[in-house]
This record gives sequence, C-alpha cells and structure tokens, in this order.
Amino acid sequence: MEKILEVKDLKVSFQTYGGQVQAVRGVSFDLHKGETLAIVGESGSGKSVTSQTIMKLIPMPPGQITGGQILFNGDDIVPKTEKEMESIRGKEISMIFQDPMTSLNPTMRVGTQIMEVLIKHQNMSKQEAKNRATELLRLVGIPMPEKRVVQYPHEFSGGMRQRAMIAIALAASPKLLIADEPTTALDVTIQAQILDLMKELQNKMDTSIIFITHDLGVVANVADRVAVMYAGQIVEMGTVDEIFYDPRHPYTWGLLASMPSLENDNDAELAAIPGTPPDLTNPPKGDAFAARNQYALAIDFEEEPPMFQISETHFAKTWLLHPDAPQVNPPESVMKRVRKLSSNFEKPVLVKEGK
Repeated sequence: MEKILEVKDLKVSFQTYGGQVQAVRGVSFDLHKGETLAIVGESGSGKSVTSQTIMKLIPMPPGQITGGQILFNGDDIVPKTEKEMESIRGKEISMIFQDPMTSLNPTMRVGTQIMEVLIKHQNMSKQEAKNRATELLRLVGIPMPEKRVVQYPHEFSGGMRQRAMIAIALAASPKLLIADEPTTALDVTIQAQILDLMKELQNKMDTSIIFITHDLGVVANVADRVAVMYAGQIVEMGTVDEIFYDPRHPYTWGLLASMPSLENDNDAELAAIPGTPPDLTNPPKGDAFAARNQYALAIDFEEEPPMFQISETHFAKTWLLHPDAPQVNPPESVMKRVRKLSSNFEKPVLVKEGK
C-alpha cells in the first residue's frame, strides 16, 4: 500500500523559563493512502504537538524541531520555509482543530473564511467560492446554509462552529486530514454524524486521516491502526484489533481499564492510572512509565526499552516483552471491560482468533 506520510525519529522541544521541554522524543510512524491512524494518550503525551509539527504550526521559537524527518509524499517538510508551507497547508494537508472559538476569526464572516481556501487553492471566483462554501456548510449539517454563510462566528453555536471548522478543512479536498479531537465539544448524536461525514469523505477521495483523541470508543469506530503515546513517545502501535484484544504495554492496559461503560454496572470500578506523567524538562532515566507501572522491572528504572515487534503490524515499547522477562498478561478486569464495551462499538472490533 502506498505511503503518504512517514515520520522518522521526530524530536520537538520548547524553550521555557523552567528549561527545555522535550515534548516529542523520537516519534516514528507511517500512514498509508486511504488509512486512518488514531493517536491516543493522556493530555501532555505529545499527541497534538506531533500533529501540529507535521504542518509546522508550532510557534518557532519557543518551539524547535531538533531532529527527525517528516516525509509527505516522499518530500521532507522539516526544512521547508513558511512560504513553501503555505502551498501545502489547506491544499495538501488540512487540520480540524479542537477549539473552534480560537481557530475561527471573529471579525470575518464564516463563509468568507471558507472562501479564502477555495480562492487560494482552487482558483475559484468569489461567486463560485461562495456557492461552494454554502454547499460545504450544508454538507457538514448546518441548517439554512444560505443564511449562515454570511454570519459571523459569534452567531453560531459551539457545535456549529466546529462544523464550520470541518467545512474549512475539507474545502480544498486535502490528501491528508489531521483531526485534533474534532468531536470533543459535540453531543453524541452530532459526533456520530461528523464521524460518518469524515468516513464518507475518506471513501470518496481516498483521503488519509490522523485522528487525535482520548476516546477509545471513537478509535474503535474510525481507525485502522492505533498509536498509543506517553511522555512524548509512541509506546505501542498496532491494528485496532491488536490494541483492543492483544494489548502489550501496561499503559495501554490502563487506558483500556479507564474506558467508561454505558451500562449500569455497579461491579465495574472505573480505573485510574496512578501518579502523574513525568516532567519532560528532565525526562526520567529508563522507561518513562516505570514510576506509574505496577509491573515495572528493575531494568525499567535503569534503561529505556526498545520497541519490540510482536507481529508484522504490532509493536510495543516495554521490557515485559524481552525473552528473559517474567510473563505478565493484561489484568482480567481490563479484558472483561473491553469485551463488555465492544458491544457498544458501531463497528465491532474483531476478536483476534476470529480474524
């Protein structure tokens, strides 16, 4: 399958008064044409910084790409100038931001903000762009788009502003769409509509999607593969089936255990991962998750684990996979919760043996 994006050993730091924060520490992954990759993890794990760096949207300074490559269609984005990036952003790679309140220009009509993309990247006339902007607003489910296209962001509800952001991102039919928690501010009914819309776009245009989220239920419904991030690193990567039904990293176990159930199950305690993420101005020696990991080995506090390969598509960064390590399986409470939650998924996750 054709690779549209390759991120190789990406390192991103931010200079602060407290020191240099190593926000992304050697992240590597690829994305194929027409594929959806979900990146999950706690706040501060480096998900959004990684996605914004792909479009070179991090402020530089204080941000700095200190190493690695970002190959889009084989062309390295890292050395490109701001002017060169202007021809890529919006046209080739587009982004749906999490907070439309700070992403939409409050002084410009919503339709004008959509039209800007169409005029710049599609060479449309103003009237053609306005007609297309109206169609896009209708496509993302905004009622009375002919009226809404001339309104300002403050005249939209929160959910409508997010839909408008999605319309802007889709305007130029990008090859790569980065969605940074695009459904967080929406109710569950609208979430389903937006996810269906993104899947429809993907099927029609073979668009590749990077989906940033903390909601593993959403991951099961939209993703082909999943990358789990912790402390600026990818600690596990695999297909949806592998991550849900054959998780190998204790951090992934913690994330799965913390998934809420829609059922009234008084026996199921909602688990929380103890402790807090490490300070990335001074990353800990060894495995960054060791201090919060009840299964940590002595070597976890001394040496950083390599990325062990479990299958052709499944990798995990934990010493528990070393041949000399004791055998430790995911807690039964985790797997029980996954089995129970799988019945709520729109697209049922397949049990590994049933593939």
